Amino acid sequence: MQIRLIDYESTTAAGINRRALREAITCQRSGLRRNDFPGSTVDTWIGRIPEIDDIDLGVWQSRNNALATLGLQQGTIAQTLQAQVKRFSASRIGIVMGSSTSSIDRTELAYTDLTEAGQLKPPYQQANVHNPHSLSLFVAHYTGVTGPAMTINTACSSSAKVFAAAARWLRSDIVDAVLVGGVDTLCLSVLHGFNSLQLVSSQACRPFDQNRDGINLGEAAGYAILMCADKVEEDVGVALSGYGESSDAHHMSHPHPTGLGARLAIEQALQRASLIAQDINYINLHGTASRVNDLIEGRLIAETFPRSTQCSSTKGWMGHTLGAAGITEALIAVDALRNNYIPGSMNLFDLDERLDFSIQAANQQRDISHVMSNSFGFGGNNCSLIFSRV
Repeated sequence: MQIRLIDYESTTAAGINRRALREAITCQRSGLRRNDFPGSTVDTWIGRIPEIDDIDLGVWQSRNNALATLGLQQGTIAQTLQAQVKRFSASRIGIVMGSSTSSIDRTELAYTDLTEAGQLKPPYQQANVHNPHSLSLFVAHYTGVTGPAMTINTACSSSAKVFAAAARWLRSDIVDAVLVGGVDTLCLSVLHGFNSLQLVSSQACRPFDQNRDGINLGEAAGYAILMCADKVEEDVGVALSGYGESSDAHHMSHPHPTGLGARLAIEQALQRASLIAQDINYINLHGTASRVNDLIEGRLIAETFPRSTQCSSTKGWMGHTLGAAGITEALIAVDALRNNYIPGSMNLFDLDERLDFSIQAANQQRDISHVMSNSFGFGGNNCSLIFSRV
């Protein structure tokens, strides 16, 4: 049974909704800024969303939940969800969210403001927030959905894998519709953790460029609503036609040197979609701008896809949004599919001389039928998604 998207929305530093993000991509306007995150002195650029600073959620307060709220307030995603609740009942709607940090920002804050006895102060006594499952708990509370809810924490592939999990739920008739999403926010653990790994760049990130020297971190929220085709009344004309998941089982932070796990995910996605590599018009690459990851992914793409398959990394617009990167980039690919444009690879000046595949800095206008989005996370967690026009 075909899985269809009936609505989607994206919030990033490049634009707080999908229309603003599309405009930013069209105008080649990045949302990255010099690091001004409170308490951090790391010399880098970040994709911060200032609109969430003033959101107060009371007992649910955290930066991550504030961004989840802002994302649900964009476009028609909340109205579309409530229409499905009214049609099928709240218990027949599922929630699958991806995040790598959940609400750790709130926990960081709580531990800087303990009582003299070393206890959490009352405003920070939030069992449902200091919790890896915090994101789905909050989204269920905020939306009133009472069906199954799951949070996937597989680093940078977290919110790509939500699509695969939702497809399995729908085909098993566990639910009639699924709200999938991903939300991750900046915090000191992320900024200083990646800095300690010597992975952040002091310049705006340059994926696949010869002179790239690291990543920029960002925050984002993304949502989509999925249903089986036989229950759809109105959709956006896009199907989740394939997905592939794999685990390198190689290293905690280094991908398999030959891209073995990533290759398996790509091959599974193509097989599930009944497509061959030549059918894919555009690939949104994981493309973090790290020296090693880009080289491994770029070589794999060159070996697997023809030069007619155009590729780009879009992290130059909003940074690497970690647990939200999967859905953010999947929805950029979906938007490209619907509007027949291919985003360029911002800040690409000279392609790594060891790579040879179709990638360029400028946007392109082109007829598109099938797109792929790759997400390859720490721990060797890999996920490739394919979306097709219907």
